[in-house]
Amino acid sequence: MENKYKSIGVFDSGVGGISVLREAVKKLPNEDFIYYGDSKNAPYGEKGVDEIRKLVFQVAETLVSRQVKAIVVACNTATSAAIDKLREKYKNMPVIGIEPALKPAIKLKRGGKIIVMATPVTLKENKFMRLMKQYEDFAEMVPVPCPGLAEIIEQGHFSGPVVNDYIETKLATYKEEKIAAIVLGCTHYPFVKEEISKVVSANIPIIDGSEGTVRQLKRKLQSYNIINDKTEKGKIEIFNSLNEEMVELSYNLLNS
Repeated sequence: MENKYKSIGVFDSGVGGISVLREAVKKLPNEDFIYYGDSKNAPYGEKGVDEIRKLVFQVAETLVSRQVKAIVVACNTATSAAIDKLREKYKNMPVIGIEPALKPAIKLKRGGKIIVMATPVTLKENKFMRLMKQYEDFAEMVPVPCPGLAEIIEQGHFSGPVVNDYIETKLATYKEEKIAAIVLGCTHYPFVKEEISKVVSANIPIIDGSEGTVRQLKRKLQSYNIINDKTEKGKIEIFNSLNEEMVELSYNLLNS
């Protein structure tokens, strides 16, 4: 099979990366996708870097064994911990990561603080530190570590008291201050966007990195000359390391 007709591999520590897959399907409707959620080992955001890297390479090997033409790391934690090593190993294919969308938040040119919600690992890794340093002269950025939030979402809580109480606890300190934007630095968090808006204000922009990641994916496919040129809609396969219930949840989230 020609490379351009092969699938694009997308993976996350669980169901969170479906938010990226959803954007990719929208922007690249003719492409085939294989999504792998590693819910058995979720959440990645509270593990050590060495363990995260080991898990990431296991999933990447699974996707490569299915002959994908590109890999999208739809997990901020996995990107922070392992993207450079992944690119070293898989030099012959595009390997795209995701990062907190600080630049789009700054481009809004709203006064106030930019709140960055992410896992503890994402926020303490050098990749995020460098990113924040790059934009520190343009806005005041406040990292807010959210241990446990991805796990709550992974368990199927997208609204209601459990999610609301957690977000209230994390953002209560900033509610009386001027917030320019909230950046979601974990692909799980877009699924609780409405709950975040309820806690702060519906007028505050909430931004995630899905759109930028998919734009970069498209650029890389073009540069490698492996854009799928078929005219029919692509197919999507979803796998999960935990059980079929998580696969079903993933399909439901994709189509919601």
